[in-house]
Amino acid sequence: MNLTKKIANQFREAFFGNNWTDSNLKDNLANVTWQQAITKVHNFYTIAALVFHINYYVTAVLKVLEGNQLNASDKYSFDLPPIQSQKDWGNFLNEIWTNIENFCKLIEQMPESKLWENVAVEKYGNYYRNIHGIVEHLHYHLGQIVLIKKLF
Repeated sequence: MNLTKKIANQFREAFFGNNWTDSNLKDNLANVTWQQAITKVHNFYTIAALVFHINYYVTAVLKVLEGNQLNASDKYSFDLPPIQSQKDWGNFLNEIWTNIENFCKLIEQMPESKLWENVAVEKYGNYYRNIHGIVEHLHYHLGQIVLIKKLF
């Protein structure tokens, strides 16, 4: 298995399971209702806002992998659209799972040499750094999601 396939597999496992930490986003959201997802606990972000935030960066890099320009800004990374029903929550999650799978497929197809190229401009670093940064970012916010769930 080449490096890009291994990285795609690690990315997929962080979101869908069977990873080293034995904690992943999909399993941790499996029993979260839409009401829980949008409920503010103390002064923390909601679960839905954290999930949107995680996906915001996945989507930004996914668009670059698809050949588009990097078009993202931290100031929009918590601009969650309204979730007003279980159907909205389910559709939101399904969109995220699709984004992640598409992201992984594009990483698998990427030549290993591209990992060392900049995603956009130099200050954002190379693909390798960004892909692993998204996984690190996921685990950071996943810990918050788990703690918020415990407070319900």
